[in-house]
Amino acid sequence: MEKSSLNPEFENITENLKVIRERIAKASLASGRDENAVDLMAVTKTIDSARINYALSQGVDLIGENRVQEFMSKINELDMSSCKAHLIGHLQSNKAKKIVGEVDVIQSVDTVSIAREIAKHALSREIEQKVLLEVNIGCEWSKFGFDISEVPERAAEIAEISGIKVKGLMCVAPICDDKTELLHIFENMHKLFIDICNKKMDNINMEILSMGMSGDYETAILAGANLVRVGSAIFGPRIYSDKH
Repeated sequence: MEKSSLNPEFENITENLKVIRERIAKASLASGRDENAVDLMAVTKTIDSARINYALSQGVDLIGENRVQEFMSKINELDMSSCKAHLIGHLQSNKAKKIVGEVDVIQSVDTVSIAREIAKHALSREIEQKVLLEVNIGCEWSKFGFDISEVPERAAEIAEISGIKVKGLMCVAPICDDKTELLHIFENMHKLFIDICNKKMDNINMEILSMGMSGDYETAILAGANLVRVGSAIFGPRIYSDKH
């Protein structure tokens, strides 16, 4: 058999994407939806541009970055012609100016004040920035996000701000070994998503429910996620450097 000339890391990405796509399709069908109902986001935190570009060449059409500075340092090296990017990490107000308009969606709006800051810079650029509201679904003090009980009220408040468009919700589930409990957590998030959707508020178009990562994306899909954020399951364990 002829030996592959591909870098072994690239071969792993190809195989990992194949397995993940199969699992996403299977979970989507099990949730009563079409096998293509769920979008796969490749999370590129700490991943070098060569590996990201290879993933893009394998059909990845959505990437997610955690940090503004890291994204901006990579963007000119990436072939984004057929790919969109989202910011998925916590956004500090002093970094909002740099990222507004540079990504399709900011998934991590966790306060009304950061929504106003994003909107200010969007208006100055004469654009409308799409955002998701981040929900602290596990009520964890160490995580960002709105408490689940306040989301409808905060969503209505943010919907009044010119310059942004609310496109859905995002959460990071707590670490949980009990799949039944984890499914319940994700189902609560889906219920919130549907409840806000049913309110039919102006300037809120609930299209995206972003939940589920490398260790729990199948459970999230079973509960109703339509976007999953997968990093290490695609690229392998993250290798941190002083830059990250």
